[in-house]
Amino acid sequence: MAGKIDAKLAELGITLPSPPAPVASYVPYVISGKMVFTSGQITVAPEGIKYVGIVGKDISLEDGKAAARLCAINVLAQVKAACGGDLDKVKRCVKVTVFVNAVPGFTQHPEVANGASYFFVEVLGDAGKHARAAVGAGSLPRNVACEVEAIFELV
Repeated sequence: MAGKIDAKLAELGITLPSPPAPVASYVPYVISGKMVFTSGQITVAPEGIKYVGIVGKDISLEDGKAAARLCAINVLAQVKAACGGDLDKVKRCVKVTVFVNAVPGFTQHPEVANGASYFFVEVLGDAGKHARAAVGAGSLPRNVACEVEAIFELV
């Protein structure tokens, strides 16, 4: 039987991907005590990498938000793996950091980051409300528009 969070994802029409294995000398998440720290997740979709380019040049603000949302979906997939497949073990989302591959002078990092923040609240309700940093980056891996990492507390 699906848990409460899985039921919410199904209601929203969201299927979490199978999290990819790391491609270098790191792990996709670390559990320390009751905290799960995810490695940064980029805009990988079932059909491959999406939202490639620089926000404010190649990527619109709206597509930047969609990129952040996709990264957040990938973050939640890693958290599900960390929880042994049971997202109902998530007590809350504690902190989210959103990196935005943007042109110099870009100032709408918070609006891009909202794509991830709104996703976590949409799925987790009040437990999805978190502290956040939205950071501009001169470049990101594979030239993706966005990368998201997060910290979650488990029950």
